[in-house]
Amino acid sequence: MKKYDFETLLDRRGHDALAVDAIGMGGFAPDKAKEGFDTIPMWVADMNFPTASSIQDAIIARAKHPAFGYFLPSDKYFDAIINWHKEHKGVADLKKEDIGYENGVLGGVVSALKVFASAGDPVLLHSPTYMGFTHALEDNGFHIVHSPLKRDAAGTWRMDYEDMERKIQENHIHVAVFCTPHNPCGRVWTKEEIAQAMAVYERNHVWVISDEIWSDLLLNGHQYTPAQSVSAWAHDHVLAFYAPSKTFNLAGLIGSYHVIYNQPIRERVEAIGAKTIYNSMNVFSEHALIGAYSPEGSNWLGQLLPVLSANVNLACDYIDHKFAGVTAFKAEGTYMLFLDCSKWLQERGLSQQELLKKGWDYGIGWQDGRLFQDASSLRVNLASPHSQIKKAFERMDKYVFNA
Repeated sequence: MKKYDFETLLDRRGHDALAVDAIGMGGFAPDKAKEGFDTIPMWVADMNFPTASSIQDAIIARAKHPAFGYFLPSDKYFDAIINWHKEHKGVADLKKEDIGYENGVLGGVVSALKVFASAGDPVLLHSPTYMGFTHALEDNGFHIVHSPLKRDAAGTWRMDYEDMERKIQENHIHVAVFCTPHNPCGRVWTKEEIAQAMAVYERNHVWVISDEIWSDLLLNGHQYTPAQSVSAWAHDHVLAFYAPSKTFNLAGLIGSYHVIYNQPIRERVEAIGAKTIYNSMNVFSEHALIGAYSPEGSNWLGQLLPVLSANVNLACDYIDHKFAGVTAFKAEGTYMLFLDCSKWLQERGLSQQELLKKGWDYGIGWQDGRLFQDASSLRVNLASPHSQIKKAFERMDKYVFNA
């Protein structure tokens, strides 16, 4: 079994990496750090690790053949997805015809929304909300209705089922966007929680579009349940979207896919995607997925997850014991951590912008929670070598939260 190095810092500068090459360019990129401080990239949701060798091998093998014309995805592509879902997600009934290519999850979500809603129609989402959902929906004319997630006495994020039902009924909502595991909060919803949410949607005749792109990235032994698996109703009324991009750091290759068991709905989603003339697979994306969803890809993932778990454990230990006024739910899935700084800001009379700037000045490249509908939170990416995460939190301790 091949051993991978997740501790040596990968130099991504000049190698098509927004996380390091776009620093200081404005927008939501972090500012350049003060002299003497390097910037630790914790803002873009990709990993600062090398991917599985089987992915590179598959791409290189295909590149050796000197023709790159029009093509259709091979049976190997579909078999790889079917086998991966069986082995890693416990799905036994997935067939080739249930799977469809998408350039990206967000494009697929928009195509699916257009089956059930028109511009101006309301769509239910939980908040905090992934900023990609916000832009994709608003840019296409949909009206977002938020049902806020709540943190219980133990600090765990929970869905408010009563609020969901009330918002659905008050706004005459017929479609919802679901996220499991949840980005940015990091909850891996249990089977019982998903079933209760689906029961709300079923009672109110709401179709569900479920982003499950983070479903392989499970921390500290948490278990993922596909939303489609919790009931017969969910099987036929949930449209699920996946990709190897988050799991294997392949965002730059482009390539996602949907799982839709309901044939008439699947055909409508695919017809909408086809009419945009954008939804076309890249041959290297096909072979990258085959390389990822392989035994060697599984080996690589098995070595990655303890690294991510150790990073989130370190981060939460710092927050719990050293950062008074800051709290964070220990992410169960994803490699992102969402820090609630509301009490810390209030006690010091500082603004969110001032806090952001404090971090950026000392090379802490974190992300503004306002992008996720939370005015006093920060999102940080923990998918870097453990030594880098430790350095980032030492800087937070010395220069920001306890300065």
